[in-house]
Amino acid sequence: MVIPDYGIGAAVSGRTPAVVLAAPGTRHRDQNRDQNQQRRNCESSNATKRIKVNNPVVEMDGDEMTRIIWEFIKEKLILPNVELDLKYFDLGLPYRDQTDDQVTVDSALATMKYNVAVKCATITPDEGRVEEFKLKKMWKSPNGTIRNILDGTVFREPIICKNIPRLVPGWTQPITIGRHAFGDQYRATDFVIDRPGKFQIVFIPADGGKEKQWEVYDFPSGGCGMGMYNTDESITGFAHSCFQYAIQKKWPLYMSTKNTILKAYDGRFKDIFEEVFEKKYKPEFDKLKIWYEHRLIDDMVAQMLKSSGGFVWACKNYDGDVQSDILAQGFGSLGLMTSVLVCPDGKTIEAEAAHGTVTRHFREHQRGKPTSTNPVASIFAWTRGLEHRGKLDGNPDLIKFCQTLERVCVETVENGVMTKDLAGCIHGLANCKVNEHYVTTSDFLDAIKTHLDKSLGK
Repeated sequence: MVIPDYGIGAAVSGRTPAVVLAAPGTRHRDQNRDQNQQRRNCESSNATKRIKVNNPVVEMDGDEMTRIIWEFIKEKLILPNVELDLKYFDLGLPYRDQTDDQVTVDSALATMKYNVAVKCATITPDEGRVEEFKLKKMWKSPNGTIRNILDGTVFREPIICKNIPRLVPGWTQPITIGRHAFGDQYRATDFVIDRPGKFQIVFIPADGGKEKQWEVYDFPSGGCGMGMYNTDESITGFAHSCFQYAIQKKWPLYMSTKNTILKAYDGRFKDIFEEVFEKKYKPEFDKLKIWYEHRLIDDMVAQMLKSSGGFVWACKNYDGDVQSDILAQGFGSLGLMTSVLVCPDGKTIEAEAAHGTVTRHFREHQRGKPTSTNPVASIFAWTRGLEHRGKLDGNPDLIKFCQTLERVCVETVENGVMTKDLAGCIHGLANCKVNEHYVTTSDFLDAIKTHLDKSLGK
């Protein structure tokens, strides 16, 4: 069975997707109508009472194979069991282009309003994508845009299945990476230099004080340059989020920089973390018998590989981007990694999958061929978002449903039903055979739905 297209073909060809917004910040009337019809169908076909959610959740749709899987998860696993108001934003690349990326900004503002968002994986366009989609311009990463508006910390943690071997066998406990989600390379101004000349950085004080200049390099010929920044406010919020998360997990916290080289820039991170820890969190850490420690990034990478896990690692933006993928692969697969953006207010989050849109599988799907794409991280994006909604609203039934669905995903894999990426961890990709070692995307999702229905007593 091949998963239905769900309108993604229109998006890929450059036509407007079937589900779009009537205006920035609102849901299209057709989306409301379609969702209401889904609810009526669910209510008429399923005698089990759905869990009512009192407050809205922001839904950010995405691209390619993950968009198809996302729709299946919503229609087959979530909406038949949960009655909720989804504030829908289509972050598929064609609609981002159509709205000049305003839809991305509006989705982030809606997240600030409603406190909870779930996000499908999206394309960050490069030159090839600009040509493929005939884009107006090379739009920035939607994740980067959202993170800079929300100014939070991305916490990524592996989903552990007992039968999936780890590339780092010593990791017997999870490791959570807290990635600062603001500034640095992701808000930098970079440029190419085509002739000899001086590169300087100038700071002009807003209070009219004397400007400051720093000479970066005297170019004898062409080259490239960059200017980047961060703020005390954002670094402080990052520190609070990491210390609070470590207390919640009851794990020690490590923070890594390269302050021996970037003495002022990375040194600012180190100093603020130390100040926040000493002023607010040290007594609670001592009480829990956990600790905070700053380490150089190269030393921390070695420590991570030698460790058994069971700690939180606070990383600057770029470091967290790289190390979280290494962490995911070390635990088995990028398809088994949760990703939650936690804002400094402590109550606003955005949950997403930690992987991309799985373009190669989508090309196979377009040709009518079955794929074996891992949907677990996308399912956990829904459950982590809805579970947080349940905690904010005091909705224990919703929390229990989310925990049940997560348990069902893990048990399905541990019972031997899995996608090709996970089977490859066990048998080697070259040795894997469909229906012997792994199943197709649709068969895996059907197995999860069957197991979930049974667990819910349907």
